[in-house]
Amino acid sequence: MGLDEKLNRMSARYQTLERDMAAGPDPAKYAKLAAEYSELGPVVARIDELRAAERALAGIDELLVDRATDAEMREIAEAERPELGEKIESLRREIGMLLLPRDAADEGNVVLEVRAGTGGSEAALFAGDLFRMYERYAANRRWKVELLSASEGEVGGYKEIIALVSGRGAFAKLKFESGVHRVQRVPATEAGGRIHTSAATVAVLPEARDIDIEVRPEDIRIDTMRASGAGGQHVNTTDSAVRITHLPSGIVVTSSEKSQHQNRANAMRALRAKLYDMERQRAETERASARKGQVGSGGRSERIRTYNFPQGRVTDHRINLTLYKLDRIIEGDGLDELFDALMAEHQANLLAASET
Repeated sequence: MGLDEKLNRMSARYQTLERDMAAGPDPAKYAKLAAEYSELGPVVARIDELRAAERALAGIDELLVDRATDAEMREIAEAERPELGEKIESLRREIGMLLLPRDAADEGNVVLEVRAGTGGSEAALFAGDLFRMYERYAANRRWKVELLSASEGEVGGYKEIIALVSGRGAFAKLKFESGVHRVQRVPATEAGGRIHTSAATVAVLPEARDIDIEVRPEDIRIDTMRASGAGGQHVNTTDSAVRITHLPSGIVVTSSEKSQHQNRANAMRALRAKLYDMERQRAETERASARKGQVGSGGRSERIRTYNFPQGRVTDHRINLTLYKLDRIIEGDGLDELFDALMAEHQANLLAASET
């Protein structure tokens, strides 16, 4: 089915819904009709704009081929034609975006994991910087950040930190952050002023809901243990830490932040998010074979971004975007420019794939 035929059917369906709602159906049916009517509304409004622009363009073309059209009118028509053509193209792109399939997880919460990679103590410090960057970004959007588990580095930062980020649209904004983040800077402990390179890995997992994933009691093993670490506010000294092993997949999660009861709840939340993400990745791999492109694979081993402190720049390697505003980005204030560019590229790839 071509785009124009699809748009015509949507317009016809919208009119049918309008008639059916006006006929006075029972409340349950009316609510169902109203929900579909509301969802179609923004698309049909753009379709109406598109059809009006196309009629105007056809009228101009008629004037231009009519030999009776005087010179002044012809000049006006020729001046208006390019603008109308651009408007039609813009509306078609916008409608195409509105028709793209939505990710069901976009509006939901996120389990955010940041782990130190290569680089020793400097990598742990960088992992801490990344986590605080996301924490500040979340605070600016009035999202809630709840710590699930943390293992502190020997001189600061984190070997690993896991948190739940709760807020509308959290996954939609953060979902392209999964991968390897690399930093280039002079460590505070470097007497010679040499630039070191280290890395941290970020994983962004959509929080699973009860209807998303089922974890059977017979599929998990739960162990309690004494928390370990370098010390500090995030390390518990009692036997309240919990480790849950999902036997079919081999996934292991731990939580050592609060009471044993709370740690068990936190660990189960993290496990369900990992299983949900694994299922999403499997489904995405199957769909990707029919897709022309995407913004990165979301793989945990994929290098996605470099933060170069001496030059004050951040480069996202997936879209070849470099911004000379590292200070604002690391403070969480400049992330939207990166996120918006990544989303635009993702949508463009989806649109190109849908047209083939």
